[in-house]
Amino acid sequence: MKLQIPEIKAFLELEDGSRFEGKLIGFPESKAGEVVFNTGMVGYPEALTDPSYKGQILTVSYPLVGNYGVPAKKITGGIDINFESEKIHAHGLVISDYSFDYSHHSAVQSLSTWLYDNHIPGIYDIDTRMMTKILREKGSMLGRIIVENNSVDFSDPNKENLVAQVCPEKTEVYGDGNKTVILIDCGCKTSILTDLLKRGVKVKRVPFNFNFIGEEFDGVLISNGPGDPAVYRNIVDSVKHLLTLGKPVMGICLGHQILSLAAGAKSFKMKYGHRSQNQPVQDNINKRCFITSQNHGYAVDVNELPKDWINWFSNLNDGTNEGIRHKSLPYMSVQFHPEACPGPVDTAYIFDEFINLMK
Repeated sequence: MKLQIPEIKAFLELEDGSRFEGKLIGFPESKAGEVVFNTGMVGYPEALTDPSYKGQILTVSYPLVGNYGVPAKKITGGIDINFESEKIHAHGLVISDYSFDYSHHSAVQSLSTWLYDNHIPGIYDIDTRMMTKILREKGSMLGRIIVENNSVDFSDPNKENLVAQVCPEKTEVYGDGNKTVILIDCGCKTSILTDLLKRGVKVKRVPFNFNFIGEEFDGVLISNGPGDPAVYRNIVDSVKHLLTLGKPVMGICLGHQILSLAAGAKSFKMKYGHRSQNQPVQDNINKRCFITSQNHGYAVDVNELPKDWINWFSNLNDGTNEGIRHKSLPYMSVQFHPEACPGPVDTAYIFDEFINLMK
């Protein structure tokens, strides 16, 4: 199907003074955020609905975007399995060549229409390869999409409590297994929830500020989410308490960083982060290598981890930490996304390891 939209000029401005002229898709509203890039060839419905992108303007380095449209909601067991959350969380989208023609058996609307319905601006006809080069050389930086000369101020989302903006306000229960997993939702992707449910457990999905006192459970999973982990001291303190109970705890992405801080490590902001579906990591225990899906701008410095913790996984591109686990207690976490979506599922076995710890 082909969609015709009126041509409206739009501009992408970076805090270093760079300015790029393009054309608008989506909603005609100026927005600011942190400009980051993703090198994946596909997966824009999953990426845009990933709460980890809250406050960010996403640049897609692959040139052609929009050619397979956007699918309809697909509700299974009360969960929409076609998207990673209920709405778009990114503040904007930057692409090179927008495909007005889209075709896919599941597509019900164009990318531009979907952006418009979510009040999100997009800009195309931008040299995203050049944009990616700038961000690689100078690092992720603040930026803004300007539509119809309606300027907005630069704003740094990493100074905000972004988790509070994306997490649910109430507790929800899924499944009816014999084992109960508390899922601390810091901006959880739907695929993490569905991967747990596939393994026959009962999942209690709770807000980030959930009170564990008096709660019965067999294990805890701390989800992915947006922002700087050092901002979330209250979550770190809650996880410190969990580590005194001896029950299995697993973290993914932001959850990995929070568990690491609770264990005694520190985090730091990366120059431009890891956002792609082809990040190579190595299991430092058995030396096996995997290709993983990742989306993070912060990493863990494991040099200050206590001696009873292991530097479990390392990134084979830059050597940064990709996972930790305790030598004797059932605590582990990974920086990458074993649930993928989009990306390879080579490391989905990590969910099985977590479930086995509860037996």
